[in-house]
Amino acid sequence: MEGLVGSSQVTHIPPTHCRQSLVPFVPALSLKFAPSSYRCHFRMKNHPNNSFNPIVASDQLLEETSVPNQYDNTQPSKGVLKLWRNANAVCFDVDSTVCVDEGIDELAEFCGAGKAVAEWTARAMSGSVPFEEALAARLSLFNPSQSQVQEFLEKRPPRLSPGIDELVKKLKANDKDVFLISGGFRQMINPVASMLSIPPVNIFANQLLFGSSGEFLGFDNSEPTSRSGGKAKAVQQIREAHNYKSLVMIGDGATDLEARKPGGADLFVCYAGVQHRAAVAANADWLVFDFKDLISCLD
Repeated sequence: MEGLVGSSQVTHIPPTHCRQSLVPFVPALSLKFAPSSYRCHFRMKNHPNNSFNPIVASDQLLEETSVPNQYDNTQPSKGVLKLWRNANAVCFDVDSTVCVDEGIDELAEFCGAGKAVAEWTARAMSGSVPFEEALAARLSLFNPSQSQVQEFLEKRPPRLSPGIDELVKKLKANDKDVFLISGGFRQMINPVASMLSIPPVNIFANQLLFGSSGEFLGFDNSEPTSRSGGKAKAVQQIREAHNYKSLVMIGDGATDLEARKPGGADLFVCYAGVQHRAAVAANADWLVFDFKDLISCLD
């Protein structure tokens, strides 16, 4: 999750295909640019609040515009493919990865503070301000009550990214454990996990706190994902708890890229099928725009 893009706009680039490259494995923090660029993405149609497709938003991708395609990491190297196929577990970011929306931005819009909160989200996810500072600032702009959150979930159910359901099923069929790691809130992520048959114990996310009358009190700052570096910490905890030999992190933002470190994820896959972050894309081990690429490379 990352970047300043309106809630009705997503970016999409036609999928690449799985081909083994002879380029050796390149660490995630190596910048990689190609001289040429190709631009295209799609905007999502405006839609009434109660017309959301809770399963897939692929039918709403329309109107060609522009986004860069200037990277040499869209084809996985042999080392990357080996890690992907042999991983014991795969951890997914949720907002703008598993789902097409930024959850807190959508909730804020529903509560009447969408623009101001989206600006804070962009700053937080680009790494320009500490995540915990941005999280507190965003929530303070609209102070959502428990009833507002419940109404939001009823009227705006989660919208899964195209292909994620098939990918999760394929990973499970290949005996890989699947986790959701998010800077969003459990109240909004639990329905997503249920749709994908991911057990609640495999969710690492923040928790909104409410008073006895349902009034907003804040959030649980003891959760690792409530602060900068939290996703990396969550991945380390998952790895240690299950003694995994190899683990993959998939996401679109700087907080997801942070998980690619010693003791954390062995491989970072940048999913740019919803939002494109140039710095994150350039530093990924593997850049994909369609989950079908990951599915086909598991065969």
